[in-house]
Amino acid sequence: MKHIYLLLIGPHLSQSCELSLPCCADGGSPSSTKAPQVSGVRVKLEMHALWQQFDQLGTEMIVTKAGRRMFPTFQVQISGMDPTAEYVLLMDFIPVDDKRYRYAFHSSSWLVAGRADVVAPSRMHFHPDSPACGAQWMKQTVSFDTLKLTNNLLDDNGHMILNSMHRYLPRFHVVYVDPTPNSHLNAYRNFCSFSFSETLFMAVTAYQNHRITQLKIASNPFAKGFRTTDSQDRTGVPSPIVGGAVWTVPPL
Repeated sequence: MKHIYLLLIGPHLSQSCELSLPCCADGGSPSSTKAPQVSGVRVKLEMHALWQQFDQLGTEMIVTKAGRRMFPTFQVQISGMDPTAEYVLLMDFIPVDDKRYRYAFHSSSWLVAGRADVVAPSRMHFHPDSPACGAQWMKQTVSFDTLKLTNNLLDDNGHMILNSMHRYLPRFHVVYVDPTPNSHLNAYRNFCSFSFSETLFMAVTAYQNHRITQLKIASNPFAKGFRTTDSQDRTGVPSPIVGGAVWTVPPL
């Protein structure tokens, strides 16, 4: 798999593809440059409406030294694979720009605070079921619920290393496992990549926007203990965050 990793972090994937369109090495038609096993692959983002709600507020994802799971979880439905071919699924995260940000509470907005910090080490997160045949991947939702985000540059647990107060876009890659000899020579033809603009997020060590905190608590099935039945909440009026709630929202 080493050649796959080197290829994906190289110039061929320097630009992400929005929504469910495969990324092409030369910017042309996917079918003209990609192997038939990947040229027809299409990906649909699950929980799309929830991702959009977060995106409208400015999604934030917690990063910790020990590693924190994402919520919403990155989940997709895949179609167009060769049912009998084997595929590896993986993810990485790319900086959206070269800036570092800070949150202005008085205006409830993110402001540029300077140039980005040194880029964290590039890593790929392989789905634990990889490799598997196309039929298996397509029969159910593919969830990256074991993926964790960290700000520990020395992490040795395989978590995705991100810089806090920087913006990132998750990328999803489908790689066909070509059994032919010297398949690495044509490796650029055997993958397609996908990104979804509504999954863009700011990496933070604590939630900055209280509305993000409230939406995470309200929509996370593992956060029932943090919800309140206060009458103000039932009327849709945000209640104040007290007691350090931004630190106690569960990992998902």
